[in-house]
Amino acid sequence: MDIHDPDPIRRLRAIMARLRDPEGGCPWDRAQTPETIVPYTLEEAYELAEAIAGGEADLIRAELGDLLFQVVFQARLGEEAGSFDLDDIASAIADKLVRRHPHVFGDAEFAHDAEREAAWESAKAHERRERDAHATLDDIPLAMPALARALKLQRRAARVGFDWDEPAAVLQKIREEIREVQTEQSRGAQPERLADEVGDVLFAVVNWARHLGVDPETALRGSNRKFERRFRSMETLATERGQRFASLSSVQLEALWSEIKRSESITH
Repeated sequence: MDIHDPDPIRRLRAIMARLRDPEGGCPWDRAQTPETIVPYTLEEAYELAEAIAGGEADLIRAELGDLLFQVVFQARLGEEAGSFDLDDIASAIADKLVRRHPHVFGDAEFAHDAEREAAWESAKAHERRERDAHATLDDIPLAMPALARALKLQRRAARVGFDWDEPAAVLQKIREEIREVQTEQSRGAQPERLADEVGDVLFAVVNWARHLGVDPETALRGSNRKFERRFRSMETLATERGQRFASLSSVQLEALWSEIKRSESITH
């Protein structure tokens, strides 16, 4: 392999091989294992999501490259172990895409989206059975972000009929869970007990979002960005007025927050 290869993927694989070379490679890259680079992979995925939200093409391209490098890194580790390489990874996903899209690559025809989605889920269930994942909630990664994992758990349970009939019923469940938090709080419950009850509230909110067709992880990311934008605007506005932000009272802070919100609504 040649690090000057004109083919971008071959060049990237050659660079990765050089980084892992026992003689002249990079000590940090040589020391890594499949487990130790997982945190970096997750970090790169989050940075890509943030770049996509920002809509800057150059940044998106750069973050996609960082994430691709993580795949190439794991592929190299698999190749060294004799388990798989990048070609195996590409072949596996290509086969799966063809298999899961019989209406595109085969003769299957679906009358509507619901029928197509049912066929998709049936194909996925068949693949899980082949991997000896027999139970409904098998193979849902523990390392997923909590909101995303809650959504996946609920979707999987809904496939076998364990679900609410409508969003209104879920909203009622949220109110019930909030009352339970309030009850435990009034009893002076320990933090662990309160955490358990608050977790139930969050789980129910994820369920409500699912019934409304909203991805909770995406929604919360948006709210995080909105809060950060407004908070920074509060600090800027206070500074422009000669106020020491850290010394403002709660009433003054709330007034600033309301002012920023009003200015955004006028702008939009």
